[in-house]
Amino acid sequence: METKRKGDICESLVADWLVSNGHEVLARNYRCPYGEIDIISLSDNGILCVTEVKSLTGRWPSDDVRYMVGPQKRKRLRRTLESFLSSDSKVRFNGIRFDVATVTDGSVNYYYGDDF
Repeated sequence: METKRKGDICESLVADWLVSNGHEVLARNYRCPYGEIDIISLSDNGILCVTEVKSLTGRWPSDDVRYMVGPQKRKRLRRTLESFLSSDSKVRFNGIRFDVATVTDGSVNYYYGDDF
């Protein structure tokens, strides 16, 4: 399966998982000159979640998942989120969190990250 199609399928699985867990998906594949955010959602308790989706061929230990997105990627995500928020001033939230979702063999594993 081609990489783009596989990525789209994985992102759809994660978006569905988020909705089934009380999130409102605000944007998918948001792009600006600074970068791209796979999924931006608002949790049921008002947390704005920036979710990076990773497709894996095998299961990774949760301690390793936090290393999948390094400092440079986090910096780009912050700048991209700033662009999103400046273009959509109607979004109200209680905090911001960076999460990682992995998809392995069609199964979603969601890792809650630290606050920005």
